[in-house]
Order: sequence, then C-alpha cells, then structure tokens
Amino acid sequence: MSLSIIGFLTILIIVLLLITNKVTPVVAMVLVPLIAAVIAGFGFAEIGDFFSKGILTVMNVAIMFIFAILFFGVMQDAGLFDPLIRTLIKWTKGNVITVSVGTVIIAAIAHLDGAGASTFLITIPALLPLYKHLKMNPYLLLLLIGGSASIMNMVPWAGPLGRTASVLNVDVTELWRPLILIQAIGIVLMVILAVFLGIREQRRISKKYGLVSAEEAAAAVDKVNGDSDQSKVEGSLARPKLIWVNAILFLSVIGVLVWGIIPAGFAFMIGLSIALPLNYPDVKQQSDRIKEHAPSALTMATIILAAGSFLGILTETGMLNSIAADLVTIIPAFIAPYLHLIIGFFGVPFDLLLSTDAYYFALLPVVDQMAVGFGIDSLSTAYAMIIGNIVGTFVSPFSPALWLALGLAGLEMGKHIRYSLFWMWGISIVLLIIAVLVGVVAI
Repeated sequence: MSLSIIGFLTILIIVLLLITNKVTPVVAMVLVPLIAAVIAGFGFAEIGDFFSKGILTVMNVAIMFIFAILFFGVMQDAGLFDPLIRTLIKWTKGNVITVSVGTVIIAAIAHLDGAGASTFLITIPALLPLYKHLKMNPYLLLLLIGGSASIMNMVPWAGPLGRTASVLNVDVTELWRPLILIQAIGIVLMVILAVFLGIREQRRISKKYGLVSAEEAAAAVDKVNGDSDQSKVEGSLARPKLIWVNAILFLSVIGVLVWGIIPAGFAFMIGLSIALPLNYPDVKQQSDRIKEHAPSALTMATIILAAGSFLGILTETGMLNSIAADLVTIIPAFIAPYLHLIIGFFGVPFDLLLSTDAYYFALLPVVDQMAVGFGIDSLSTAYAMIIGNIVGTFVSPFSPALWLALGLAGLEMGKHIRYSLFWMWGISIVLLIIAVLVGVVAI
C-alpha cells in the first residue's frame, strides 16, 4: 500500500503542477518521480536503469516529432497549402452556410502539420475579415476551426498520439491506422455541424441586420483573396513554381507513413532532407528554416523524453501496478468493465481540468493499468480516452495555441467555452459511440 500511496501522490503532484503552470512539464516529470523513487527506497543506480528503460520506449516518438514538425514547417513556408486555402475561400462566395463549411475544410487542411499555433495563424487572419464583413459571429469561426483541427489532431505527428504511444510503448503509426476512419467520420460530423450552425447564423444575421447582398459578399471574398495574394508576393519563402513537386513529396511521405514500410521518424527525416535543398538551395536559408521551426520541435521532443523518464520510473518501481492492483479492489465490480468508456465520455470536461500532458501522462497510465486488471485491452482504453478527449483540445484553457487564437481574433476564453463546449462535447460523445460500433473501442 505504501508504494501505491507514493505513486498516487507522485501523479497527483505532477497533475497539480501541470494544472497550475507552476513549472514546465519537463521539470514536473523529471524531478517529482525522482524524489518519489528515492523516498520509496530505490538507489540512484536503480533509478538510472529505470530512466534508461523509460527513455528507450519513447526515443522513436521523440525523433518522429522533431523531423515531422520541421518537415511540415518547411512545407508551410514553401506555400504548399496556400493555393488550396485561397481556392476554398473563393468557393464560399460569401454564403454564410458555405463559409461555415469552408472553414471546417480549410482548418482540416491547415492542421495537417499537427501544430495548433500554425493552424490558427493561417486560418484566422484569412477568414476573420470575411466573417466580420458578413456579420458572422467570430466565436463560430473559432468553434469550427478548433473542432476541425482537434479531429485532425489524431494524426501521429500531433501531440496526443505521440503521448499515448509513449505511455503504451507502441508504434505511433500502428496506433493511428484504426483512427483514420474515426477522423474521416469526425470531419463529416463537423461539416454537418457547420451546416446546422451556418443556417442558425444566417437566420440570426437576417433577423438582426438583414440579408447581405451578393455584391457585398463577393467584394468581401475578393478583398480576402487580394490581401492573401499580396502577402505572398511580399513573402520570400513561398515557392509557387515548385508547388506540384512539393505536393508529390508531401503525398509520398504520407503514403510511406501509412504504408509503414520504414519508421515514421526516418520517413520525415528523408522528406525534410529532400524538401530543404529542393526549396531553399542556399545553405543559410536551409539553416534559417531549421532554426525557425526548431523551438517547436525541440519543445515537444523534450516533453516526450521527460515523459519517458517519468513512465520508466513509475513502471519499473512497480508504482503503477501497485496503484492499479489496489484500486481494482475499491472500484465497484459493475463499473469496472466500462471504466475506459466512462473516462472517455467525460474526456472533453477533463480538458477543462487537466492539461494534455496531465491527461495522457498521468491519467492514462493509471486508467490503463486498472482496466487491464479487468480484462480491457490497453488499445481500447487508449482509443476511448483519445476519442473522448481530443475533440475538446481547443476548448481547453490549458492549450497555448488557443490563447494565440483568442488573441488573433480578439475574443474571450470564457465566452468561447460557453459557445463551443456543448457542441464539442456532443461531437466527442457521438464519435466515441461510433468507435464502439465499428469496433475501434471494445466493450
């Protein structure tokens, strides 16, 4: 019991530190388990072995993150996705419902790099003027971008799957494959939601302001595209003449990733090595592109490595097993077989209470160990928790990218949560039910 208490307090302290933003995730996940292991009576040599075993389980994920973020960053710099986004903006033609649907599609494309900050930097400045001109609610813009980006956040080079792969010690691309169908269904649900909310928004605008004329709508679209084209002319990083070559390279890397013929990190490493000299022949330009995106890549990699240390210590000391064994004796028997579904059901509200790191690195290991004790497969637990939680990624006040989005759009966190939480939680629950029906999550 003493080992369970130490393990539980370790997780609780880490969660509190992450929630209150007292320290960075790296500090919390390195120092707290270290102190806990010493208190539990383990020597530094033993703890060193625990660290080494934990790091080995996450090394491939860390490598994949570094080169994936760099690769997608270069693709964004080269302007690979810009023509498609501008075309989609033109396609909306100022119709409120079409603009809403277009927002979902644009956000999904923009979030192919798995980085929330770049998604909001691409989409909000491009679409906010159009929303304002059509008198559409900017909180609808944030809801649609955030929901679409959250579903796309299931890609293996985004944070949640990387964290989950680290916890379960599984290949991240193998983890992703069953979720591709869920992502596709999720985007369809977001489009349906966009149509419904677009109709509701159109009625609100008509009632309050009257209908926007076709000429006004067309002028708004032209202005947005004109501003976007001008910014690309002024920018020196875009490579419009290489758009098709970059597209082939991008699709090739994704194809190799889905195929699984080589490790994901190696695929992105090769893609980056081709993309840099292809788009930026000058060595200084290549170095500048790496330096530009290195902070994001290294930040995520350091968190993953720190998580490896945390999980290595908690696993090898026996703390996780001890916690699970003791909690299994406490939980009512009729609840236990559905524990993963219960946690998944409340996944979006958990986003308001826990950071992503706390949810996946602190809560998931405990729930997984408990669920295994009742015969629930670890992957079912992981999928239930991912699907239940991930849709609420950009409703959470613990998401740095969301604060960036609020700043870009001039909106307030409280109003955003009130506007979006109901819809995001609803999408989450429906996706979780669908995942059970198609067999991704077992009962």
